[in-house]
Formats: sequence, structure tokens, C-alpha cells
Amino acid sequence: MSVIIILIIASITIASLFLAAFLWGVKSGQFEDDYSPASRILFDDKPAPEKEIK
Repeated sequence: MSVIIILIIASITIASLFLAAFLWGVKSGQFEDDYSPASRILFDDKPAPEKEIK
């Protein structure tokens, strides 16, 4: 029975850590740009300039 209590406490602790990380990500603006990742695949990358070999 004590193992169940330990597992419940451990799972609540891990869930609260994930919730804190998610809230930190939202607060710091990690999820602000939701347009450009979807449309970025439609455009070609600009070719890198070639360096001259001497």
C-alpha cells in the first residue's frame, strides 16, 4: 500500500514539473509564432554563397 502512495506522489511531482515547464514556455513566448512553421516548408531556401578557392 505504501508503494501506491509513493507512486502517486512521484507522478504528481513529475506532472507539476511538466506543467511548470509548459507555463514557462507560454510566458516566455515560445508558442507565439504559429504561422511561419506551417508555411516555411512551401518556400525554397536561399542558396549559400559559394566561397572562392585560392
